Amino acid sequence: MAVRTQDGRRTRFRGRGTAGAVLAVLLLAPACAAPPDTAAGPTARQVSAALGRRAAAVLHHDEAAYLAGLDPRAASFRSSQRTELRNLADVPLESWAYEVKGITGDGADRVTAEVELRYRIKDYDKAPMSSSRTVRLVRRDGGRTWYIAADRASEGSPGQLWEQGDVQAVRGTRSLVLGVGRREAELRRVADTADTAVPSVAEAWPASWAEGVVILVPRTVEDMAGLLGSPVASYRGIAAVTTGEVGGNGRAPADRVVVNPQAYGMLGDFGQRVVLTHETTHVATRAHTSAATPVWLSEGFADRTAYRHETRTAPELAPELTEAVRAGDLPARLPADEDFGFDEDPTTLSRAYEGGWLACELIARDWGEDELIAFYKAVGSRSGRDGAVEHAMQSVLGTTPEDFTVRWRDYLRDRLG
Repeated sequence: MAVRTQDGRRTRFRGRGTAGAVLAVLLLAPACAAPPDTAAGPTARQVSAALGRRAAAVLHHDEAAYLAGLDPRAASFRSSQRTELRNLADVPLESWAYEVKGITGDGADRVTAEVELRYRIKDYDKAPMSSSRTVRLVRRDGGRTWYIAADRASEGSPGQLWEQGDVQAVRGTRSLVLGVGRREAELRRVADTADTAVPSVAEAWPASWAEGVVILVPRTVEDMAGLLGSPVASYRGIAAVTTGEVGGNGRAPADRVVVNPQAYGMLGDFGQRVVLTHETTHVATRAHTSAATPVWLSEGFADRTAYRHETRTAPELAPELTEAVRAGDLPARLPADEDFGFDEDPTTLSRAYEGGWLACELIARDWGEDELIAFYKAVGSRSGRDGAVEHAMQSVLGTTPEDFTVRWRDYLRDRLG
């Protein structure tokens, strides 16, 4: 989305539909499962047992048991892991578990396990967050016990907040804000803003969802990029993004709103409120957003939710598109997915967000709020893009993309001209 800061400068925001590292599978207790192809082997069972003990120690914040599972000869690793466990102390964990995906090595004294870490935050996550890890284990003195000698994010996977420093948790009435290197007062303001966003989203999206949000506030934009597994350049000037796996399968995975503290801090109350309401909308609609959902619909619906109780006029909220319409440069089509890329010209990006918002406004005006929601769900229920919008427009709205585009262009003239 795109809004103006209080001094009139344009700052860009994005609610991402997916972050590749996020995959949700329900798992309620600390455990470790061996990979199917090696489950019968003694090495796989022993590695799984070692990781299961590690999971239980994390979940219960048992430092002695946690350190007992680490390679006694890896002094530096033991020290960093002790710090990491302590960094987790304020995070209200409900589950923490590992699944071994594969094991390589000679199986005698050293192996490397590719592992899926899954964890849930109490009262917020209906399904776990997931992170791919690479864990190296050693067996000492010919014994049966395997010790963990290294544990890191797998190549291409994002890191975790507690790897960046001591995590401070601030609870709101409908939010949990986890921050590293930020002042408590700053985290409290984020929680207060999120607490106003959640009921606004619940009103706009009455379908079942968690009606709560977990927000991560890292120290820097570089740390933000590390949590998202993407280059820093992708997020400079972006106030917040939402992680989550789309799929439209009815099982919403855990989402996180990740804040860029520098860009977010530049905003006034209006901008911060709009940003967190927009991102929380992505959390709420996740289960009904799929590969079939065009970006103009997902981002437009999120913007509409964020703006629905604001008093600013359409030309104030859509300045770039207003300028184009008044100059006679009316868009010929609805925004394409590629128009939302942050490598695009900023004007193209802003017009895309503004056009998507006004398309959703048009549906709500001419067909109704319930039909807008039904249309969103109908599109997201399809597994692929081909025919999804066309089918939903016909079955829910009784129109075609061609006719809708004509009406949308007329609507832009009416509201922005």
